[in-house]
Amino acid sequence: MNAQITLPEAHLLGLGTYVPPYELRQDMVKVVAKRVLGERYPDFERLTKSFENAGINTRYSAVPFEWFEKPQDWPSRTDAFLCGATDMFIGAASKALAAAGWAAAEVDCIVTVTSTGIATPTLDARAMMAMPFRADVQRVPVFGLGCAGGVSGLSIAARLAAASPGSKVLFVCVEACTLSFRDDRLQKADIIATVLFGDGAAAACLCTEGVSLGQFGRGEEHTWPNTLSIMGWDVDKDGFGVVFDRSIPEFVKQNFAEAVANGLSRMGLEQADLSRMVCHPGGAKVVDAIEGALHLEEGLLDHERGILLDYGNMSAPTVLFVLERVLRDAPCGQMMLAALGPGFTASLLPIRFPA
Repeated sequence: MNAQITLPEAHLLGLGTYVPPYELRQDMVKVVAKRVLGERYPDFERLTKSFENAGINTRYSAVPFEWFEKPQDWPSRTDAFLCGATDMFIGAASKALAAAGWAAAEVDCIVTVTSTGIATPTLDARAMMAMPFRADVQRVPVFGLGCAGGVSGLSIAARLAAASPGSKVLFVCVEACTLSFRDDRLQKADIIATVLFGDGAAAACLCTEGVSLGQFGRGEEHTWPNTLSIMGWDVDKDGFGVVFDRSIPEFVKQNFAEAVANGLSRMGLEQADLSRMVCHPGGAKVVDAIEGALHLEEGLLDHERGILLDYGNMSAPTVLFVLERVLRDAPCGQMMLAALGPGFTASLLPIRFPA
C-alpha cells in the first residue's frame, strides 16, 4: 500500500508594499479629468459625483499628471509600463526581502503577477539588472488575473513553496492601472476607471521554514460560467480599454456567499471559523456588497476601506496592502484572503496566524 505523502505548508516570512512617486489627489484628478474629458463627454458632469463618493482621497501613478493630457498609444504606454513597473517590482521586492531577512541571491523562485502591461523579457528578468538574483532562479510570470491576482498569485507561490520544502519563493505583483487611461473611447467604464484606479506593487517571501508571520492553507477558486463580459480588457491599437460592468456589486451580493461557503468547505472550514476576511477592496460599493453578502459585522472591513481611501484600487496588489495593515494588529487565529477578478472569478486563500 502506498503511503500518502503530506507536504509541509508554506509560511509568510516577509511582506513589502510600494507605490510609485507621483501622488494623485482625488480633487486634482477630478480637475484634470474635467479638463481632458469634460467638453467631449456629455455625461461627465453627472458622473463627477463618483469622484466624491468613491471613498478615495489619494492614489499614486507611475507617470505625472501631464502625461494624461497628451495623446498616448501602445508604444508610449508600454515604455511607461516597462519603466514604472520595473521600479515598483524592485521597490516591493526589496522591502519584502528585507522584512524576511533574505538576500536576493537566496531566492529560488520568483512568481510575478501583472495584468496592466506586457513585458518580454518579463519584469523579473528586468529587475535582475538591479537585484542580484541567481542566474538559476526559477521565473514564473503570470498574466491576466486582474484584481484577483494578489490572492491567486500568492496561492500559486504557496503551492510552489510547499511542493519544494525549504525553497525560498518570492511573490511579486505589480500593476500600473493608470496607464490604461483613455481619452478617446468616452465610455462610462473609462470614467469609472479614472475615478477608482491607482498604481502599486506588493511582494511576499514564502518558505516552509523560518519565523512565520502566518501559515497558508490550500487556495481555492470559483469561476462563474458565462461571465467573461463582467471584467477585463478590450484591446485595440491604442492600448487596453477597461471592461468594468455596473452589475458587479449586485452580482457579488447574489453570488459571493455561495462561492465562499463552497470554497471553505473544500478547505475543511466554515465562515464561523474565520476571525476575519482580508478582502480586495475593488471599490466602495464592492466592499459594501461583500459585507452584505457574507453578513459581516459592521466595520470589520475597516482596513479595506482605509486602503481604498489612501491608495484607490491598485488591482492585484491591493489585498496585500490590506494584509500589511492586518499584520500590524498582531492578528491571531484563522483568516482568509479573498478577491474577485476577470473570469469572473473568486479567489480564496486561507491563512492562519500564530496565537
